[in-house]
Amino acid sequence: MAVNITSIKTSSNGIWQGDDPLHFAFPLLILQTVLVLVLSRLLTFLFRPLRQPKVIAEIIAGIILGPSAIGRNQTYLHNVFPSWSTPILESVANIGLLFFLFLVGLELDLSSIRRSGRHAFSIAAAGITLPFACGVGVAFVLRSAIPGADQADYAPFLVFMGVSLSITAFPVLARILAELKLLTTRLGETAMAAAAFNDVAAWILLALAVALSGGEGTHHSPIISLWVLLSGLVFVAVQIVVIKPCMSWVARRSQDEGGESEFWISLTLAGVLISGFMTDFIGIHSIFGGFVFGLMIPKEGEFTGRLIERIEDFVSGLLLPLYFASSGLKTNVASIKGGKAWGLLCLVIVTACAGKILGTFVVALGCKMSLTEAITLGFLMNTKGLVELIVLNIGKEKKVLNDETFAILVLMALFTTFITTPTVMAIYKPARPGQHNLPHRRKLQFSSSPPSSHDTKELRVLTCVHTSRDIPSLINLIETMRGQNNGKTSRLKLYILRLVELTERSSSIRMVRSARRNGLPIVGDRRDPQDHVAVAFEAYAQLSHVRVRPITAISSLSTMHEDVCTVADQRRVSLILLPFHRHRSEHSGDMENFGPRWRAVNRRVLREAPCSVALLVDRGFGGGEQVSSGEVAHGVCVVFFGGPDDREALELSGRMAEHPGVCVTALRFVSGNTDGEDERQAVKLKPAPSKNEEQSYTFSTADVDIEREKELDEAAITKFQQMTESKAQYEEKLVRENVIESVLSIGRSGDFGLIVVGKGRFPTSSMVAKLAGRPAEHPELGPIGDALVYGHSVVSSVLVVQQHDMIHSDEMPVTPVPVLDGEMTATDGHHTMTEP
Repeated sequence: MAVNITSIKTSSNGIWQGDDPLHFAFPLLILQTVLVLVLSRLLTFLFRPLRQPKVIAEIIAGIILGPSAIGRNQTYLHNVFPSWSTPILESVANIGLLFFLFLVGLELDLSSIRRSGRHAFSIAAAGITLPFACGVGVAFVLRSAIPGADQADYAPFLVFMGVSLSITAFPVLARILAELKLLTTRLGETAMAAAAFNDVAAWILLALAVALSGGEGTHHSPIISLWVLLSGLVFVAVQIVVIKPCMSWVARRSQDEGGESEFWISLTLAGVLISGFMTDFIGIHSIFGGFVFGLMIPKEGEFTGRLIERIEDFVSGLLLPLYFASSGLKTNVASIKGGKAWGLLCLVIVTACAGKILGTFVVALGCKMSLTEAITLGFLMNTKGLVELIVLNIGKEKKVLNDETFAILVLMALFTTFITTPTVMAIYKPARPGQHNLPHRRKLQFSSSPPSSHDTKELRVLTCVHTSRDIPSLINLIETMRGQNNGKTSRLKLYILRLVELTERSSSIRMVRSARRNGLPIVGDRRDPQDHVAVAFEAYAQLSHVRVRPITAISSLSTMHEDVCTVADQRRVSLILLPFHRHRSEHSGDMENFGPRWRAVNRRVLREAPCSVALLVDRGFGGGEQVSSGEVAHGVCVVFFGGPDDREALELSGRMAEHPGVCVTALRFVSGNTDGEDERQAVKLKPAPSKNEEQSYTFSTADVDIEREKELDEAAITKFQQMTESKAQYEEKLVRENVIESVLSIGRSGDFGLIVVGKGRFPTSSMVAKLAGRPAEHPELGPIGDALVYGHSVVSSVLVVQQHDMIHSDEMPVTPVPVLDGEMTATDGHHTMTEP
């Protein structure tokens, strides 16, 4: 039934006055938006293990909601997605598309494209020419085989088919490369440059196709198409000659005004809308205007970043899913009927893949790329995704593509994008530099003698930073570890690894590409004045004469630990310093969970690190403010029970004792039972696979020579006393009752700003072994560290140290079992403390 659009009202008076909200534009739009967002987010979650871009879920959500699935129910379709609501939904979606293409233009740096060289240009040219020719050939087949496909003019139909098979989705490709950690590699750089060439060429061809198609599929004089093209060229020329210098001036003014730049941002957003209107006025789609205007914005400075931050979440998170869902709503898979139609789908998919992959592969080999890199590049350049959908929707809107042709090409775009990530992961496994380094550098090393010009035993520390909130406590901790300075030199070399979660936001990809490329992760030499992390650590380096090297790792949280371990391996660091995922609340003093997903990152680093790891639980260490080296005055207590982790904690504390502003106290806990028995109460740790590792402490299951370990404990104590004579205090503390209460009393006393403990995976003390059965809040801290973190009224910060395990022993939950009289030690291959 035809509906007069002018009779549609925006909002209803409510159900109590007899109005059905589904008969009014705005409440119906809200319902449609909610359905699209909920279903697309659900599918995004389901596809996440397959490493698929978000656009796949958004298109499939639209197909499910449309006539291919749920929309087969006519009652649902007429009530939730009636035909009269389509212009309203598509108008809102096209606003999101206009600003998304503006973001794509912001991401494309034409100067970097020019610098990319002839290789990338050759690969892009081959990646366009061959599939475009294949698309033209397939177009003749489709026009003769699909009923109604020959209603459009030859020229626009051929160009649309050629573009749809030759296009590479630059934004989707960037996110796939970043997800696979290839964005800053040689392969990634070549792929991005070639895709940028491809993108610019595709939009030019699309503008040509739109100009040729005219409106509503009508036949018109070629002179009209010529006028459209000439007008488009004039528009681009005006943008380059007039708008680009103006936007450079706007960017400078905005940067000079700092945060007071709302006027200039609003002016820029209005420029996007005006550019879109002008290209639509000319006869080219409005998105072409938004894309060209985005290219004119200067890529250097803060202005571009502010623009992206202001609009990307609203556009990419809310409006853009509506556009791709509307594509799915127009896709009726049921229109592909019979074996002939499905055969045509297979023909289109094979032709699209073969043309793009083969053309790229041959030229890449000619550019002296390896066989594996060439075939991988071919699959990467075959990424379609959202840009393909934009082309197809414009083709359908211009009546160039009918329903069946549109459905075939949408499924082709889905398939080619879906296979990209799994295929690249299967065929391309780049070797990580540094992965063959010898393990002898992994433990803490320092010398008791004063450093000399030939002293090679410097301590290399990799400090990970999540947010600016971590900075003061981390700097204060690093200062305590600095040791003695010899003039203007220090035996501490510091690498600052800023951990940034990779998302599908444009700002995340821009951050990766704007930094200086130097392998994986990114080593940045250029300083962003807004980067508080880099500024703070640079200031510390100048005050303390510590060598600092900032590095940025931008990864998804599921693979962030790989970046941390890679940097530690490449830089041959002895210690990784991690901030705990909980912080003390400034108001209540309780531990607040500011980043629960970062806990999984820390646990993976602890499990796979190639060196020792220290986890800092901050309760305002150093007063919560960054202090200079001359103002440091910390009390540090190291709690020692025995074992490799405790010995590493003692070694680190010995270095802290060298600092003139740090007072270190070493407390060794020994058993003091009243019944005359000493610590030699045998305890066996038996593996308990049935226990949950999320709720139970894990211990090494390797055979350990306890007597040998005890000898090493004594040697470590002796070495500590010799090295820190007159610099640190050493005490032995008898424990007669509850060892946990004895440790908690230290944290509650307020005498120490920092308590250093070992994780205790190889306990040589039965006091620690008996704690294996305690309920664990966070097992990665070990029983003593966990108790200090969650103990009531504890005010000290806690540093949990894990020594690098040279033999890579497995860890698992265990059950402490008393050893009966007459039973031998180290029996059954289990970890036994001692014999009675």
